[in-house]
Amino acid sequence: MRHRSDALVDLRDIAAATGLLTRLPVRFSDDFPVRRGAAAAWAYPLVGAIMACICWCVVAAGLLLQLPVVVTAGLAIGVQVFVTGALHEDGLADTVDGFWGGWSVERRLEIMKDSQIGTYGVLALVFVVGLRWATLVGLIQNEVVFAPLLVAAMMSRAAMPLVMVSLPHARSGGLSASVGRPAVAVVVLAVVIAGVAGLGMLGLAGVCAGVGMILVAAAVGWTARTKIGGQTGDVLGATQQITELVLLIGFLAWFGAV
Repeated sequence: MRHRSDALVDLRDIAAATGLLTRLPVRFSDDFPVRRGAAAAWAYPLVGAIMACICWCVVAAGLLLQLPVVVTAGLAIGVQVFVTGALHEDGLADTVDGFWGGWSVERRLEIMKDSQIGTYGVLALVFVVGLRWATLVGLIQNEVVFAPLLVAAMMSRAAMPLVMVSLPHARSGGLSASVGRPAVAVVVLAVVIAGVAGLGMLGLAGVCAGVGMILVAAAVGWTARTKIGGQTGDVLGATQQITELVLLIGFLAWFGAV
């Protein structure tokens, strides 16, 4: 039986969430992530903040070296993928393959668990990564980069606990089942952290982004419930990727029109 800490917030949750969602070297006792599990989900937006800062550093370095904007944006996206170990991109590809490659719940889950990638998954990656790249190029050209990157990264990771608490596990095994389902208070805290960042950094645009985050999480959750009756780690990865893309496109439209 696993024993989890009852505290709503443990600062070591930041390390546990970072170790779960990235390949960054973090240190904690071997059993701490297991004991905390989904209780550490409040810190997911903070991991997003770390990723946004890393991405911004790459963009700043590219601009300092006077690299073409397309190259700079591509390097920034590449570093994000490297640091996360393509965890969320893999979830996106597996989810799309399973949802639209199978005709039954059992077959969809089987496809999602398969390490091979299919046509649907490849196309999803091409579209989502390509559009993220293009929107980053647009944000750099409009000279508004850090705040949109930060808010999109934080809110897209706050969307994950929303799906986690809203849906049961679609299978008994896997990453999501091992982490568990967060308490409502944990989810609220994650959303508040991301929401405060959005409001503080972008004002009305941040408020609109928060609404967008909830709508995207609801749409992905509804689709997952319809297709497989619940959520998996792959679904959570897809939630992050789709939410981040939608928010970045929204920010580009917002600031590009100013």
